[in-house]
Amino acid sequence: MQVVHSSTRREFLQVTGVTGTGLFIAALAAPAAAEDKDDKPKSKVDAPAKGEEEVSPAEDLMREHGVLKRVMLVYDEILRHLDAKLDFPPEALLQSAQVIRSFVEDYHEKLEENYLFPRFEKANKLTDLVKVFRAQHEAGRRVTDVVLQRANPRALKDADDRRRVADAIRQFNRMYAPHEAREDTVLFPAFRGIVSAHEYAALGEEFEKQEDKLFGEGGFEKMVDRVAGIEKTLGIYDLSQFTPKG
Repeated sequence: MQVVHSSTRREFLQVTGVTGTGLFIAALAAPAAAEDKDDKPKSKVDAPAKGEEEVSPAEDLMREHGVLKRVMLVYDEILRHLDAKLDFPPEALLQSAQVIRSFVEDYHEKLEENYLFPRFEKANKLTDLVKVFRAQHEAGRRVTDVVLQRANPRALKDADDRRRVADAIRQFNRMYAPHEAREDTVLFPAFRGIVSAHEYAALGEEFEKQEDKLFGEGGFEKMVDRVAGIEKTLGIYDLSQFTPKG
């Protein structure tokens, strides 16, 4: 017998949600189920359906910030190698910059620019902050251009190019640490208050549609796995190594 799974993070509640009537029917059926539970073998269908939980637009964006933070930690490790004039796998730098370009700049930031910022500007809320966010997005793309242009073995052997990459990484991490922190603690919490409940839910669906369009189903999970692979290449995947001793 085939088990039917929910295909998206937000369909789960729709599939497994029960109304008051459903609870009442389930209560009536419970005695009968108890009587024959020993007579029939358990099947996979008897187990709770697996699916993905509903994710709000703000939580979606915050999760994506988690991917950004992990790439920033990768950048920190690469910067350590650059400063110490140590070799490192050039593909780790290239792949990190590609994640930033495709997932953060061309997807995540576009969601903010197309769906969040205009609504704040229309509501005349946090407009000064939104203006800074827009400018920082543009600055971040220019910095990523510098990294992408030099994320190759030939350029990384040149002292001047290594210095430019190191400077770009410092600028990127210096800007995005406060940038994402301010979005997580100010912009995203305020967003719920300037749209209706219906619009908020619809935006959640739209965000997932855009993610699937660009990266296929499970795009977020794919990016997490990709970043984990980069961390392993650099030897920083094991979280326990960052625990202070003593």
